[in-house]
Amino acid sequence: MNATPAPTFTSSKAMILTLGLVATLCGILIVSAYQGTLAAVTANKRIALERAVFKVIPGATGMKEFIATTGGIVPAAGTLPRGGVKVYAAYDQSGTLKGIAAEAAATGYADVVRVLYAYDPARQIITGIGVIAMRETPGIGDKILTDAAFLKNFVALDVSLTPDMKALANAVKTVKHGTKQHPWEIDAISGATVTSKAVGKGINDSARRLLPLLAPKLEKLKGA
Repeated sequence: MNATPAPTFTSSKAMILTLGLVATLCGILIVSAYQGTLAAVTANKRIALERAVFKVIPGATGMKEFIATTGGIVPAAGTLPRGGVKVYAAYDQSGTLKGIAAEAAATGYADVVRVLYAYDPARQIITGIGVIAMRETPGIGDKILTDAAFLKNFVALDVSLTPDMKALANAVKTVKHGTKQHPWEIDAISGATVTSKAVGKGINDSARRLLPLLAPKLEKLKGA
């Protein structure tokens, strides 16, 4: 009776080499795919951003990105410096500054609510908002996109600065539905107070940081 041949085992070294080769090939494929699609992804993000800016600043046809810092306003390039705030300057066909857009974010009911708001430096008011991202409850929290009365808050929301331009004269504040008395207050949506407050807090925090940096250097944007 013939003896059964002993099984052949692959050495640990060979297995490690094989796994290393597979991992290397996978890494090359992932990097190649990323590099191959990076330009298209970047271009699409740019187009989406421009559309969002043009939506909150009607009449704008061109946009430039800047960073407001304690040292002045500089064109956006590379990593955002510590303490810097990115802004989007929007221009019409003649090159006249139509307005400035900036992002604001705060935690809502389900997740962070991110909005883009338009700022009119001549009147020191916010003139419109658009939602960049949110996961609020459908039919309730997402009313910040559709509720006409709520959106009316941002036709002329007061964000004027103190005479020394170092702080907001009045903090932007979301108040209970139907109790708004001042132009810097936001009348909340009934049943969606948490989301409404997130919008107000995000705008207040952003404006408090940005506008004292931006207002004294506006000529930099007008001449761009």
